[in-house]
Amino acid sequence: MQDQEHDPLDSDADEVVRPRASRRSGASSMDRMLAAVGVVLACSAAMFPWYVFFNPDKFGIHVEPMDRTRDLPQVDARNVFSVSPMALVSREDREQKIPDNLDPLTTATASDIGRKDPDGEPVKIEQPFPGGGFRLLHVSNGRAMIEDASGMFMVKIGSVLPDNSRVATLEQRNGKWVIITSTGAIYENQ
Repeated sequence: MQDQEHDPLDSDADEVVRPRASRRSGASSMDRMLAAVGVVLACSAAMFPWYVFFNPDKFGIHVEPMDRTRDLPQVDARNVFSVSPMALVSREDREQKIPDNLDPLTTATASDIGRKDPDGEPVKIEQPFPGGGFRLLHVSNGRAMIEDASGMFMVKIGSVLPDNSRVATLEQRNGKWVIITSTGAIYENQ
């Protein structure tokens, strides 16, 4: 072979020259992986509200129905007694000293318990609840919603009303619901 001079216009490569290995190939795969994770996260965030919408039994608020409450016996209210420390029996043997500034004048009222009216019947103690008036708002499933000055209440047959009577019946008359109380009062739905 002869020595040939190097021709500057000769563009044929005699040897195959490979390009340098780039360091970006490792970083490029990491970028692709992060992008894929971001797309999956974005898609799941977009689809989650629809999953909740179509599965309300798994995510909804579960309200306990009032029908499953325990049936308690209807008994009259009991009197509340407050025992004064002065009425307690002392276990000490020393004599109790009466205070010097004790007022001997009785200032209390006597109750009507035990008294009888002219017919010989015992006197009834009538003490109405404060307030008295209320209005019927809505009736549903054997319960009624009433409103008075202190707020709204849910009542059913036998419940005590703000006028100290009890709910006797819930009826529908002329297309309107009414509450009939134990005293005979009738409250119409407005």
